[in-house]
Amino acid sequence: MNKPRLSALVVARNEERRLAECLAALAFADELVVVLDRSTDGSRAIALARGAKLVEGAWDIEGDRRNTGIAACAGDWILEVDADERVTPALAAEIRDSIAATDKGCFLIPFDNYVGEKLVRHGWGGAWGVQATTRLFAKGGKVWGRQRIHPSVALKGERGTLRNPMIHYVDRDISDMLRRLDRYSAARARDLRDSGDIGSFAGNLRRLFTRFFKCYIGRHGYREGYHGFLIALFAGLYPLLSHLRARLEKE
Repeated sequence: MNKPRLSALVVARNEERRLAECLAALAFADELVVVLDRSTDGSRAIALARGAKLVEGAWDIEGDRRNTGIAACAGDWILEVDADERVTPALAAEIRDSIAATDKGCFLIPFDNYVGEKLVRHGWGGAWGVQATTRLFAKGGKVWGRQRIHPSVALKGERGTLRNPMIHYVDRDISDMLRRLDRYSAARARDLRDSGDIGSFAGNLRRLFTRFFKCYIGRHGYREGYHGFLIALFAGLYPLLSHLRARLEKE
């Protein structure tokens, strides 16, 4: 079997503060593809300095810009990485070994999530964060849905799980978490309005409590102290705030 070619795909907007370190960690890939969405900072120069293939444009739909990036990749396998994520040397070696052993399918990658300098292992969920997600896949094995926030995913082929985690710097601090809640709920509200079904207030109020309980108790967020409480709280607030913004705010 010939050595499979690996494309590393980074989709970003104004990420000059984090992009260089992210791309440096992807030097093991055969191809770097960077999609810049309306970037006005130094991200373009950083990507070019790393020899990346650039795709520039403006996308309102998150799934569309990610699918555009996937289509631009020439590799047999594609690794999706965000600018706030880092591939460790151990994960890079495991990725190479894994794609050499098969020619189809996809792999789930575990995440080590940081809030500031604190590693938060427990409690993620409810569209507020993931403990593992499918980021490595054979060409043609993944298609994103047409949503602005947390788009759906269609996967093809056999699925495996890697052992080594991706490092994810989720939020710099609590203020950053609050800003993310504002961005997420605004984008979700637009998706809800477009769908014509924003749900009910009562249903989303119930989700506040069920999501909090699932993250804080079911996923052991209580082990993370106040950080776990905040993550569970934001996971519960996200659908309720999205509903209220869809109901009360104009487009």
